[in-house]
Amino acid sequence: MMTLRQLIFDTASGIDRVGKLEETLKWGEPSYVTSETKSGSTVRIDWKPRQPDAYAMYFICSTNLVSTFREIYSDQLVFEGNRSIVFNLDEEIQTDAVSHCVAMALTYHLDK
Repeated sequence: MMTLRQLIFDTASGIDRVGKLEETLKWGEPSYVTSETKSGSTVRIDWKPRQPDAYAMYFICSTNLVSTFREIYSDQLVFEGNRSIVFNLDEEIQTDAVSHCVAMALTYHLDK
């Protein structure tokens, strides 16, 4: 989870149009919002007891973000429905792919 958190902040800091990222809690989950520029869609991360060997990065399901990610990274990432990228505790995070997905989410409103 801390690796994902850092990846989100690192990705945001590399995109001028995103501005300062706000870290908050939404539904009790760490959430990252582009409140300064309103450039993107909220990104959340969490571990759930119903899947003890996994954790996930969540996106607003009414967007086309996860379907876009799936088109690009179906061979590298695991997805759940139209709302999340799922990570196994025992596997290394595909940082390049995940960073690109985060960048697309954080600029979602700019790139529509």
